[in-house]
Amino acid sequence: MTIRLPDSKGGSRAYEPRPEPLVVTPGAPFTSRTVFSAAHVVADPYADVSPDSPAAVDWDATLAFRRHLWSHGLGVAEAMDTAQRGMGLDWAGAAELIRRSAAEARAVGGRIACGVGTDQIAAGTLDEVRAAYEEQLAVVEESGAQAILMASRALAAAAKGPEDYLEVYGRLLRQCAEPVILHWLGPMFDPALEGYWGSSDLDEATDTFLEVIAAHPDKVDGIKVSLLDAQREIDLRRRLPQGVRCYTGDDFNYPELIAGDGQGFSHALLGIFDPLGPLAAQAVRVLDTGDAEGFRQLLDPTVELSRHLFQAPTRFYKTGVVFLAWLAGHQSHFTMVGGLQSARSLPHFARAYELADGLGLFPDPKLAEERMKNLLSLYGVNQ
Repeated sequence: MTIRLPDSKGGSRAYEPRPEPLVVTPGAPFTSRTVFSAAHVVADPYADVSPDSPAAVDWDATLAFRRHLWSHGLGVAEAMDTAQRGMGLDWAGAAELIRRSAAEARAVGGRIACGVGTDQIAAGTLDEVRAAYEEQLAVVEESGAQAILMASRALAAAAKGPEDYLEVYGRLLRQCAEPVILHWLGPMFDPALEGYWGSSDLDEATDTFLEVIAAHPDKVDGIKVSLLDAQREIDLRRRLPQGVRCYTGDDFNYPELIAGDGQGFSHALLGIFDPLGPLAAQAVRVLDTGDAEGFRQLLDPTVELSRHLFQAPTRFYKTGVVFLAWLAGHQSHFTMVGGLQSARSLPHFARAYELADGLGLFPDPKLAEERMKNLLSLYGVNQ
């Protein structure tokens, strides 16, 4: 059987779907790396909402997906940008997501870390930004989850220079009950974060970032770097204080960064590990045995899919992530909070399907094929 897929030039091509999925089974906990998947939320398709409405979430399907990730040994990075923070999921929805997911993590013994930001305010003074961070930090700590201090649009707008970042983050870190993960999200993921840490010069911004960490190394478990620049991440992780982890957020170069080199390696906190969860877990278990070559053989072929999903405008990668979750049978529909299912083109979806199918990511390839054909028919593409 073949399926005709549209291409980017207005034509179509025949594709023969893979008949069998990649067989992956859950295994022992990881020993060499700490690995988080940033997880998406499943919208409620029956909710009568508009793109400007508060998010309507299908809680059962959302939590079931997290149990899927935990079953393979992955940690869940909750209420991050993959969950559409600031792109459909507001703070009220994120707070409920944090509480529900943290409770589910306790029930199944899963690891969870949750995003702490300032998205309950659009703008404010430095004191108001800090208070917003503190409100969210309290929710995460009360839930029993680890905190991830995310980059703040409001802080980027309010800060006059590096000293303001040092002040705000310093006061936050001093009051954190447990070590946190600091998140540096580049402007390719969110244009409003241009010039974060007080400078558009990344060398200067890096110095400020490291100054924050150096002042409070006992309060920083690690850093998540999402700049899509492998060498910059390598240089940064080599300058971290002893005991502070680097969690790669580089969805373009993750295999080499996780594998590491003679001077160190990165752990992982990645949006691409939402669709790649079982395969990524299997690759890390191979790495646990010391087989870096086997790890790369499993994970390197996934980079083409990841680069496709995260292509510019990178912030719309969530659409591809949810699309693949639908094809894989993790949810019954392709609807997103904020109507974000419209953010990518049909040729983009077609290529994502082809790449994911080629990797064997769909537990039921026939279901994925049927759903892809249904989507094509909605666009008027006949088979």
